[in-house]
Amino acid sequence: MRTRFRRMWSSPLALLACGGLLLSGCARFDGPGTGAGQTFTPAPRPSPEAPPSIQGPGGAGDKNEKGQPGQPTPVPPPQGCKDFDKAVLATCLDTVSAVAGLPGDGSAPSALAGERKSGRVLLASAGKSAADFAKLDVDAAGDGGLTGLALSPGYAEDQLVFAYVTTPSDNRVVRFARGQAPKPVLTGIPKGATGNRGALLPDGKGALLVATGDAGNAAAAADPNSLAGKVLRIDTSGKAAPGNPTGTAMFASGLHAPGGLCSSADGGRLWATDRLGDKDVIYRLQPGQSLTAPAWSWPDKPGVAGCADFVDANGFLAIATSGAGNMQNLPVKPDGSVGGKPSVTLDGKTGKPPLTYGKLAGMSMINPQIAVAGTVNKDGGNPVSSDDRVVIITPASVNGGQGKD
Repeated sequence: MRTRFRRMWSSPLALLACGGLLLSGCARFDGPGTGAGQTFTPAPRPSPEAPPSIQGPGGAGDKNEKGQPGQPTPVPPPQGCKDFDKAVLATCLDTVSAVAGLPGDGSAPSALAGERKSGRVLLASAGKSAADFAKLDVDAAGDGGLTGLALSPGYAEDQLVFAYVTTPSDNRVVRFARGQAPKPVLTGIPKGATGNRGALLPDGKGALLVATGDAGNAAAAADPNSLAGKVLRIDTSGKAAPGNPTGTAMFASGLHAPGGLCSSADGGRLWATDRLGDKDVIYRLQPGQSLTAPAWSWPDKPGVAGCADFVDANGFLAIATSGAGNMQNLPVKPDGSVGGKPSVTLDGKTGKPPLTYGKLAGMSMINPQIAVAGTVNKDGGNPVSSDDRVVIITPASVNGGQGKD
């Protein structure tokens, strides 16, 4: 019996606005740093009860001649770097493969945006031009470069940001603060011609989750002595975090080309997307377990990338795709079980009016009801004049949905 997946997006913007370490044989850890000299101060953290008040085209403001709600108005095409979609935070960037939402009061969302090829990190804020935040040295050959960003688990105090990058010799995790040079945290993650993408996520318990690719060697994902093809759980100095299931940095194994990590607001549900040779998948992460049984699979391989867990608010996972260039909305019950097949939005065919942003990559939560995503249309897509962009993703709490019986 098919499960009805209620429509979850309400307006085009709501649619968008829809010691020992077992693995240490090939790793090097450096001591912790500080955020001294950091001048960037985040705004107060938003609450789930007060998501940002953002109105996009076709929303409540559209009236007909009788003062009644009218039909949604299509978003005008961009003019140069000016984008008329109010869900767009930043324009004219390059391959925004990684984003990290910043705390705020909800009225002016902001995020850090990482460009895969250049290694630039920019501050994207509503109503402002993107501002330089940091510059990381990366090797962008193949699928490498800057592919993951995350705020420090103690960001409010230390103002540190973590990045997953490819260098000429390895893949690694580095940390930095605005105006400071990056420092290595976890090095020696194998590098290959492919399989270099990684993702980062604070786990809500003071540790950092690191998803690593298999560097083109599928066997490495099952090798306990390799950092490749794993979900690692480390502290901010790069060492195995306390409470890990094996006493090492390894939290789960069996990844190959991870696209993103995401979690519920309380950290009770953890998810990882991955691309296999014959299908794309999303896994529900369980400490110490091998990733062999996906929560859902896509035989058509849309190129799953970042994800956002909106289960508490709306009962679904939003999963960005950089191949198909849409959002796959997977209905998930509060217990973490899948409630039916995904519906598709942001494909230029669904919604009122239909809306698309093209190839989507990294995603990150700002609060439990708001996420941001980056586009990578300059990486083999069909960019418009304002690409690449950082966009707001906000599920509606009422109405919505593309699914049918």
